[in-house]
Amino acid sequence: MRRETQTALNYEFPMRPVRLLSALLLTTATVFATASVLQAQDMIVSHAYSKFGEPKYPADFPHLDYVNVNAPKGGEISVWAPGTFDSMNPYTRKGRSGALASVFFENMLTSTADEIGTSYCFMCTTMEYPEDESFVIFNMRPEVKFSDGSPVTAEDIKFSHDIMLEEGLVSFRAVLGQFIESVEVLDPMRIKFTFKDSAPKRGRIDMAGGLPVFSKAWFEENDAGLDESRLEPAIGSGPYVLDRFDINQRIVYKRNPDYWAQDLPLGIGRNNYDSIRIEYFGDSNAAFEGFKSGAYTFRTENSSKLWATGYDFPALNKGDIVKSTLPDGTIATGQSFVMNLRRDKFQDPLVREAIGMMFNFEWSNETLFYGLYARVESFWDNTELAAEGTPTDGEIALLKPLVDEGVLPESILTDEAILPPSSGARQLDRKNLRRASALMDEAGWLVGDDGMRRKDGQVLEIEFLEDSPTFDRIINPYVENLRRLGIDAKLERVDPAQFTNRTREFDFDMITDQFPMTYEPGSGLQQYFGSATADESVFNAMGLKSPAVDSLIQTITAADTKEDLNTGIRALDRVLRAEKFWVPQWFRDVHTVAYFDMYEYPDELPPYDLGYLDFWWINPEKEAALKASGAL
Repeated sequence: MRRETQTALNYEFPMRPVRLLSALLLTTATVFATASVLQAQDMIVSHAYSKFGEPKYPADFPHLDYVNVNAPKGGEISVWAPGTFDSMNPYTRKGRSGALASVFFENMLTSTADEIGTSYCFMCTTMEYPEDESFVIFNMRPEVKFSDGSPVTAEDIKFSHDIMLEEGLVSFRAVLGQFIESVEVLDPMRIKFTFKDSAPKRGRIDMAGGLPVFSKAWFEENDAGLDESRLEPAIGSGPYVLDRFDINQRIVYKRNPDYWAQDLPLGIGRNNYDSIRIEYFGDSNAAFEGFKSGAYTFRTENSSKLWATGYDFPALNKGDIVKSTLPDGTIATGQSFVMNLRRDKFQDPLVREAIGMMFNFEWSNETLFYGLYARVESFWDNTELAAEGTPTDGEIALLKPLVDEGVLPESILTDEAILPPSSGARQLDRKNLRRASALMDEAGWLVGDDGMRRKDGQVLEIEFLEDSPTFDRIINPYVENLRRLGIDAKLERVDPAQFTNRTREFDFDMITDQFPMTYEPGSGLQQYFGSATADESVFNAMGLKSPAVDSLIQTITAADTKEDLNTGIRALDRVLRAEKFWVPQWFRDVHTVAYFDMYEYPDELPPYDLGYLDFWWINPEKEAALKASGAL
């Protein structure tokens, strides 16, 4: 299973709260305007913005193709989240925010689940910009309202930009500051973003249109800041508002019956539940038992062991619960063990390569995962963007100047793209152990009389930081293999709050992390891989600082054609894999879900989002039958 971005699951695919901004940063750097184009005084006016090709939906489209326009409204969906929460502010660095706490806030532009690289006016009717894209003007919808009924105006948009720039995550401020020169309120319903000359063209407009929108009046009336932990959420314009919560137990969001966009073409057939409930559990085992007993109603299963052996209980056998495998066309998340390059012991690539050799995916997959997973091999796995074999002529054209500058080795031009090592059927692959031992010797980490490796009198120690007990069975065999190599490895499991704090402060050796890429990435790549954000960005967990990577990110951001973009991505993928800061884990190209038999979904699901919190709905007759039988 793949991590779901709308729930806080933590199984073999953990979700980390820091990912709340990652989708924004990557999806707001992808597109160029083309649709419904009207030329007037050298200005382009459009309802949609797409870099490559025509947007799928015209200006007058009635509704999204993948929704049920007659979906009934009502009922409740409930999911689970791990650990604890002490805040309802998803934008603070302090504390741990509640699951789905960003549900209140919307953006000027939005994307769809059946299309790549297009953004549509959502809170705006149209956008205007010159051919050089030096600025953009958003013409706002007059019907847009905050949840308290007050109108959303251009002043709120400017305020949202300003407070994000002043108080947002440091890594986000760094990227935002590279793009936007100024924000000007033209009138209550029109706002202008002027971009810096040095900002990449691709991504400018989406960066401006992708900011979360806050109520200026609410922040002023409550004397509130963005970077503060608080249990009272700021108001937004989203379809759900906070109903109630019990600290460390549950959160309930209720649908706003006066939601401004419910009859908009982009809103029809969506947000169908009256309420969304989040139930908190101390660990995944307790959460699964809770599901079996009806404590919550929808589960995305991220544990292969439970999927293979655990779904044999009365509610499922009676037919009250559905167990289903649904298609997933998204990019693999790049889940992996990640080394903290800020620490001296990981500076030598020979050491990193040796560490990677000791994880036996093949044994783990067969012994622990029931053969359900495939190995992650690329940061763009499950797509045609993954680098394969030796570099193409187009890749060589990008890589050779970097070799000439001395920031890449000559071998990058002739070697095949690096793949993770394969291992045998036993937990400890002796062939890989011998190869790893030779690499460690070459790096100067020699085995002492006690079997431990030392360099300059220091034992090589590695601590795996984790907050999920489910990962114990995966990490412990890896730890054993590393100890056979002479590394003093251990697993340190902490509670979710400690994990959040330590990862924010980069206080770890190795963690399990993810690199959720997009099909048309842009400036958001700096958040994950850029040198400028290596000591600031929570997304750049390894702290990568590579001039070659920085150069390729610039090439990708500046790409004017789909061919140039794809070539740049493959070159970047090749270079990132050669850095060997990750030990790739696993992925699946399907969603594995279980739910009480009252939820329904469109006949044809879109490829890029399962959408169970978005465009699924409840069949009221089935719901009534479950309640009558006592299943609910």
